[in-house]
Amino acid sequence: MAATSWEDSVKSLKGVILDMCGVLYDAGEDGGTPIPGSVEAVKRLRASDLKLRFCTNETQATREKFVAKLQRMGFEISVSEVFSPAPAAVAILKERGLRPHLLVHDDVVPEFDHVEKTNPNCVVIGDAAEKFSYQNLNTAFRVLIGLEDPVLFSLGRGKYYKEDDGLNLDVGVYMKALEYACDVEAEVIGKPAPMFFQKVLDDMGIPSHEAHR
Repeated sequence: MAATSWEDSVKSLKGVILDMCGVLYDAGEDGGTPIPGSVEAVKRLRASDLKLRFCTNETQATREKFVAKLQRMGFEISVSEVFSPAPAAVAILKERGLRPHLLVHDDVVPEFDHVEKTNPNCVVIGDAAEKFSYQNLNTAFRVLIGLEDPVLFSLGRGKYYKEDDGLNLDVGVYMKALEYACDVEAEVIGKPAPMFFQKVLDDMGIPSHEAHR
């Protein structure tokens, strides 16, 4: 009966987009741990021949390092299937000719290696963790407040996230501080921005009007 129910449930689907942290695994200092049943669920989705993509606001590592961590947990995931904010931000910066001041985690900085960063004319903020010091936030504030037309990009806007030892403040809290101080509205790159999900659907070849939550 269970098998029939599963087969029926996927008949009308063309693909599945999965969130990651808090859905597939819980984050932690040791890299995190898979949520019980999640590895098997991904394997079952793959066996169904549905198109499968993964979305994350993970901004503490490059996609390559992030995927390698998940593979060590037992997930069958490739880099090309994972959509994260940093590569999307790089594409926007290049398209608009912007030079960012980065307030991001050290491990995600390599994603921006091929972006011009001298004399910044915008600020990109991500989950910088311990880098969210007063000095670093104030430096980002000074860059923004000194611009005639300030531009702030935020790699996500979450309030907090869960790690093995408890809840941690997320990038959205610091984004709101800079918005308030500089009287500017951030452009959010990542979940839940519609443009972010549209790029995933485009990659899957699925029209947006056929997508359901």
